[in-house]
Amino acid sequence: MFVALERLLNLEEGYRRTFQLAGRNLLLMVVDRQPLLLENRCPHQGVPLHNATLAGWVLRCARHGVEFDFFSGQALNAHCPALTRFELVYDDDRIGVDL
Repeated sequence: MFVALERLLNLEEGYRRTFQLAGRNLLLMVVDRQPLLLENRCPHQGVPLHNATLAGWVLRCARHGVEFDFFSGQALNAHCPALTRFELVYDDDRIGVDL
């Protein structure tokens, strides 16, 4: 079942919005014109990432400074699990996920 999150025309560079879906807190972001949907939770200690800083393709957790490659999800400066990412699905003029 497709669940729409946003209209494509709203996905501008720098877009960042959280969603509650199927009991999960998700974060949709656009970097370098690429949308990415991830769990709004740092795998280091569970801190929400919606306030994380972004420099280029590096997402930095605001609480402990753990940095992640935005596209691969891998931690860059700490030994911790990768970000949990979700595959985006397109349907006409909307972007979302399949549940």
